Amino acid sequence: MEYTGSQYIGEFVDGRMEGKAEYILPTETKYVGEMKDGMFHGQGTLYFPSGSRFDALWEKGLVVKGRYTFSDGLQYDTENWHYCDSYDRRFYTEICHGLKPAGISQLTNMDPPRKIPPGCYDCGDGFYNPTTRIVKDYRGRFLRNADDDEHEWIVRTCRKGW
Repeated sequence: MEYTGSQYIGEFVDGRMEGKAEYILPTETKYVGEMKDGMFHGQGTLYFPSGSRFDALWEKGLVVKGRYTFSDGLQYDTENWHYCDSYDRRFYTEICHGLKPAGISQLTNMDPPRKIPPGCYDCGDGFYNPTTRIVKDYRGRFLRNADDDEHEWIVRTCRKGW
C-alpha cells in the first residue's frame, strides 16, 4: 500500500486484510465495509470525492449487486433510467424544485453552474485544459491526461469557459 499511496484501517487475519475496514485510495475514494482475503467482500460502500457513493454487495472483489447515488441524491436505475434523455430533458434539480420561468435557462444540474476557467472545459469531474490536455478536479488537483478520444469528446460536447 505504501507504493500505491493507499491506506488501510481495519482488521487482519493471517496477514491479510479481513473483517470490517476502511480502505482509502490515492484518489481519496474511500471504501467502508467488509473485506475478505484482501478483497472487498460482503456489504460495502465506495465514497467518491465528488460526494457520490456506490453501495454494493461484493464477492471476492467483484460487485454482485449495487446502487450508485449521485452527490445530489439522484439514484441511478439500470432498468428505468430516463434522466436527461430524449424522453425527459430536465435536470434533476429541475425535477425536484421545478422549472425556472421562461427566459431563465439552467445550463447544468448545478445552479448556478460552476465558473469555468477561460479556455478550459467542464468535463463533469473537473476542468479540462485543451492546451495541456490535463484534467484537474474542481479543487485544481491533477486527475488524468486526456487521450485523443477523450479530447475530441470534451471539445465537442462540454461547456467551455470564455
